[in-house]
Amino acid sequence: MTQIGYTMMCEQAGPKQLVRDVALAEQAGFDFAVISDHYSPWLDSQGHSPYAWSVLGAATQVTDRIPLMTYVTCPTRRYHPAVVAQKAATMQLLSDGRFTLGLGAGENLNEHIVGGQWPIAGVRHEMLDEAVKIIRALWTGDTVTHRGKHFDVESAKIWDLPDASPPIGIAVSGPESCRLAGRDADIMVAVEPRRELGEMFDDAGGAGKPRVGQIALSYDTDAQIARKRAMEQFRWFTGDWRVNAELPVPASFDAASRTVRPEDVSARMPCGPDVQRHIAGIREFEAAGFTHIALVQVGGETQEDFIAWAATELLPALRGS
Repeated sequence: MTQIGYTMMCEQAGPKQLVRDVALAEQAGFDFAVISDHYSPWLDSQGHSPYAWSVLGAATQVTDRIPLMTYVTCPTRRYHPAVVAQKAATMQLLSDGRFTLGLGAGENLNEHIVGGQWPIAGVRHEMLDEAVKIIRALWTGDTVTHRGKHFDVESAKIWDLPDASPPIGIAVSGPESCRLAGRDADIMVAVEPRRELGEMFDDAGGAGKPRVGQIALSYDTDAQIARKRAMEQFRWFTGDWRVNAELPVPASFDAASRTVRPEDVSARMPCGPDVQRHIAGIREFEAAGFTHIALVQVGGETQEDFIAWAATELLPALRGS
C-alpha cells in the first residue's frame, strides 16, 4: 500500500508550530513526515523559514514512530557535505533509526546567501555526486581526507554514528539527475508525477527502490478561500523547475508568477473540501509508480484543521478505496 506522508513546510510556519504539527500528524496516522530545508520562502506572503535541522531535532523528541526525512537538503553550497554527514548521523541517533537524508542539487534562492557564483545545472550535479561519496565515506567511521574537484575534507571523523546509516534519497527532475539517483541513491525523490522519471531511475540502477513524491493541496471547507490562499502563497509552483532553481530571492518568484491566474493554480492543485478531488491528485503519483507521497497543506494557519480532516476523511478514504 502507498505510504502517505505529512510535510512540515518551513516556508509557512514557525519552528514551534512545525514541531507541534508533526506530533499531530503522527497522532492522525500519517505514515511518514518530510521537511523542507530553505533559507528563504518562495514568496514574502509565506512569511517563514526557520532552520530545518533544529526543527528535526525537536521533532524526534515529540514523536515516537513516524519516519522523518529532509525534502530536500543541498549538501554543496550552504552546507559542506562533511557537515551534512554529521547532522544526518546525529538525526539517525536521535530518532532511533527513523531518519532519511533527502538530498538535491539545490536552488539559487537558498544557496546564493553564502556568496560565490551559482553553478550551472551540470556542475551542480557533479558537486552532488562528489558530496554523496564524501557523506558515505564519513559514515563508515573512518577518518576521511579528500581532495576533490569541488570539495576538500581534512582529517574528518564522525564520532557518533548510528548502527545503520540513514538511507539517502536524491531529488530528480530529468535524465541527468535520474542517472545520478539511480547510481548513488537508495530512494528517488520527485515533485512531479511523471512516470518517465521512475523509468530513467530504474535504467540507471534504481529498479525496486522506493520513490517519494510530494503534492500540494489547499484544503478548506470553503473552496473559494482555499483557491485564494493557494493563489496568494503557492502560485510560484506553476513555473518550470528549471526556472525556479535559478531565481535568487522571493521578489524574483513574485515577478515570475505575476501572470499566473487563480484558475491556473487550482488546475494544478486540489483546492477545497472535496475529498475525491484531493484523492485524484494523489492517485496521479500512485499511477506514476510512487511508493510514498507526502502531502503539503497550503497555509501555516490551516495545519491543525487539515490534519484533523485528513485523520477523519482523507486518510481513511485513501486507504479504503
